[in-house]
Amino acid sequence: MAEPTIYEISSQDRIGFRFPACDVPETALPEGLIRDELPMPEVSELDVIRHFTNLSRLNYSIDSGYYPLGSCTMKYNPKINEEVARLPGFAFSHPLQPVETVQGNLAMMYELQLWLAEICGMAGVTLQPAAGAQGEYTGVLIIRAYHHSRGDLKRTKMLIPDSAHGTNPATSAMSGFEVVGITTDATGNVDLDALKAVLDDTVAGLMLTNPNTLGLFDQNVEEVIRLVHEAGGLVYGDGANLNALLGIVRPGDLGFDIMHFNLHKTFSTPHGGGGPGSGPVGVAKHLVDFLPFPLVGIIEEGDEETPPLYGFVRPEKTIGRMKSFHGQFGMMVRAYNYISMHGPDGLRDIAESAVLNANYLLARLRNTYNVPFDRICMHEFVMEGHLDDAPDVHALDIAKRLMDYDFHPPTNYFPLIVHEALMIEPTETENKQTLDRFADVLIKIAEEARTNPDLLHTAPHHTPVGRLDEVRAAKELVLCCWLPDKI
Repeated sequence: MAEPTIYEISSQDRIGFRFPACDVPETALPEGLIRDELPMPEVSELDVIRHFTNLSRLNYSIDSGYYPLGSCTMKYNPKINEEVARLPGFAFSHPLQPVETVQGNLAMMYELQLWLAEICGMAGVTLQPAAGAQGEYTGVLIIRAYHHSRGDLKRTKMLIPDSAHGTNPATSAMSGFEVVGITTDATGNVDLDALKAVLDDTVAGLMLTNPNTLGLFDQNVEEVIRLVHEAGGLVYGDGANLNALLGIVRPGDLGFDIMHFNLHKTFSTPHGGGGPGSGPVGVAKHLVDFLPFPLVGIIEEGDEETPPLYGFVRPEKTIGRMKSFHGQFGMMVRAYNYISMHGPDGLRDIAESAVLNANYLLARLRNTYNVPFDRICMHEFVMEGHLDDAPDVHALDIAKRLMDYDFHPPTNYFPLIVHEALMIEPTETENKQTLDRFADVLIKIAEEARTNPDLLHTAPHHTPVGRLDEVRAAKELVLCCWLPDKI
């Protein structure tokens, strides 16, 4: 039987809260302020607590289970990050305060800019973009501004490999560029012949995800960058997969001109459900003047007795503001704390553990599922959710069946260049026991697909809501209340 809704357990005159006696003269409320016709439930405090606690248990979260969502880096968020972000000096400050009253906050932002620049090998960083996609947009606008500042208006094409993140084409199109796709070769790298065939003086740049969405480090990355630079273009690095590179390789050292970070991925600030995110952008020296305004800088140098005065500075050729105020401040605090706790050696340990975990899972599963680009992966890998001896079972069926074993499904049907793709990223925060249980379940599901495919076709069976028509569910949202017996 379904859990009753808060309205169904309502009983007339049941009270959950009593106001204290009024200690001021009572005054009638203005006409029309209260709507008597609203069917507000009458419930006790205990009813309310139980109702919302039961609802919360229906949510899947990183605190309750493993999230193998490829490309999302759903790592555990240390609770100390939340404690620090809620310190009064951070939580209760306002972006319109005089800079003299928020020097600690500005110092934190300034140091975070420097740290991110050092981590990625760039000369300057803006913290302003509110998400990875907006970071991409910022970066591509900088590329456009750079070419325009030199009077090179004929560069209208943006090259994007088919192993790139899905937002890259949209970002380029929104920025006014023509999108030109580049194919992937048989080993999962950018196809050099396909790249050379489209390089000319109309190319503004290349957006390269490395490691790419196959979870593979491009073995020809330096050659790819050299070729684009020789044609006069710039190279944008999609930093969504930076978790595999921390402390090991800096994109700027490889020749990338610009890249974004996902603080809500690599640097362990919460994400999901639409936000919040944070997508700072780092640029090489020749692009620093194009960064969005304002940047945090030192406006008065200090000395041995007086600390520097931090404030906001305006780059000479800035593309302008990308967001109200100065970015997602709470996300910056969490990322700052996370980097502080780990330090350089700890950041490298994160990448090494993430890569080790992904390769361990790959080794356990490659004999059960087909891996089309089967070589040492980075932080994630892509396998086919399709079995030759169970042709009617698809990636979606496997993903839905995983839910019956209390696992969140991996990313489905992305990247598009892999048939029936299942994209799996364990992150560094999962232990061997969890990975083994996940692998065991996937191997068991493969056997179920062969012996009882209908079990997968009708999954999930043990969740509050069974299999939905996902297209219809997206178009016809039910937002008023939760009625599982009517879905």
